Amino acid sequence: MNITYFIFIFFALINNPVFANETVQIIPQPSKIEYGEGAFALKEGIDVIASENLQNEASFLADLLGKGLADKPQISKDGKGIHLIMESDLQGQLGKEGYVLSVSPDGILIKAATSSGIFYGIQSLRQLLPSDFEYEGKYEKIEVPVLQITDTPRFPWRAFMLDESRHFKGSQEVKKLLDQMALLKMNTFHWHLTDDQGWRLEIKKYPKLTEIGSRRRDTQTSSRSDERTGVPHEGFYTQEQIKEIIEYAKNRHITIVPEIEMPGHAMAAVAAYPWLGSLGTTNEVPVTFGKMNDSFNIADPEVVQFLKNILDEVFTLFPDNVVHIGGDEVNFKPWEESKMANRFMKEKDLESPVDLQIYFTNQMSNYIDNAGKRMMGWNEILGDDIHEEREPHTNKTKQKLAKSAIVHFWKGDLDLINRAVKEGYDVVNSNHWDTYLDYTYDRTPLSKSYAFDPVPEGLDVKYQSRILGTGTQMWSEWIPTVPEMEKQIFPRLAAYAEVGWTTRKNKNYDRFQSSLKELKERWTLGGINFYKGKDIDN
Repeated sequence: MNITYFIFIFFALINNPVFANETVQIIPQPSKIEYGEGAFALKEGIDVIASENLQNEASFLADLLGKGLADKPQISKDGKGIHLIMESDLQGQLGKEGYVLSVSPDGILIKAATSSGIFYGIQSLRQLLPSDFEYEGKYEKIEVPVLQITDTPRFPWRAFMLDESRHFKGSQEVKKLLDQMALLKMNTFHWHLTDDQGWRLEIKKYPKLTEIGSRRRDTQTSSRSDERTGVPHEGFYTQEQIKEIIEYAKNRHITIVPEIEMPGHAMAAVAAYPWLGSLGTTNEVPVTFGKMNDSFNIADPEVVQFLKNILDEVFTLFPDNVVHIGGDEVNFKPWEESKMANRFMKEKDLESPVDLQIYFTNQMSNYIDNAGKRMMGWNEILGDDIHEEREPHTNKTKQKLAKSAIVHFWKGDLDLINRAVKEGYDVVNSNHWDTYLDYTYDRTPLSKSYAFDPVPEGLDVKYQSRILGTGTQMWSEWIPTVPEMEKQIFPRLAAYAEVGWTTRKNKNYDRFQSSLKELKERWTLGGINFYKGKDIDN
């Protein structure tokens, strides 16, 4: 036993206080923890000391402490208590998201170069408190051990994706997930809002996208099955609801990246406006899942302008920098059989439907660039046959993807990542075998999630900065309910949070499993379902 433990026992015998975690259990594991002697008594009457430009973070902390103490702390500009200090000069040491959390017998200090760093320091302090602090009763006093945490993230992109096209979940569940992302220092919410089976985003210029495209009459129950639920499914977000969620995420230092699928996964939109399609036969939102028959007719300038008009509303609605256009699993057959598409390819000297997609993607990339934002897409936007299903004549390309695009790798040989970064592209690595949350725990156990490294083995150090980070994806085709979905997400989300934040040398699966026990207690008290089966230490 170390000296800190004996100090805890001594104080317990005298004052019988409640102790914060005597062995620090924080997920994701911080870069450096230094232990001292003694403790700080966190109790009623403490103030949060912060400047005007940290009022959001100070309010978050005061609200948090008010859940577990007898009274909610006051926010002051000076005095004793918990100090939040932002110093831009610290960016050289801590980067944009790092922080230092210092606990002394006289108080608590969190300092960082940015408000994001301050917020993440608060999340670490939060995990030093008892797991039931925010949920049950009021504490008179908590002894927080003397220590100093110096912490910076490994990657700038630490994302979770929610697919609501296939099964709509709603604002309450989205906010619940954002809260857990914040606790785990994840900074990007990738919101999959459109696909074949449902259009979930209100577009003022095109109301039929939600009037028609947000509803389907039935739903397939399992892959390759003729069984249906027999129940209609619908739902979408108004722009006012979107704005509210964006603000909620912003206050938790989470960027929202909307995904508006094009040119494939388009049939909900085509059902709303049939002239957008290539086949001329799509007239309802599909009730089955998989690779669908129709794609946007991107040889038609009016269709391209329609998509640009949608992006204009997306640009206005979502203030952050990146817009995801999907670009995956495009069915080329409609273009191959289209006189308009073939005439267009000949006019533009395009070799194949693949070339046509890259040509279109570059149009969108340039349009997004001109709006002061940046396009992202699944790695098919590079033109590779990652599904190994094309005929040789459909695989010829002259076009090259614009270098400003972010490539979201999900499928194919890892050498494709090496090639992409060497050619100058930034990459987010979400290899499906390692990061897809709809996969079973037999297929992707917690240990495999934790072991994932976004940097491919053997990648030259000079290219590693091109790996922006990682995402984990909750696809919802076969996971219709919230309890089912949460069990797929938790506890794996904690593993991916550590993949994105913690350096390789600081990762340890046994330590992670031990720390996870604290999170499970929080999830139980917070009404969050989590998986308790194989490969999970209960």
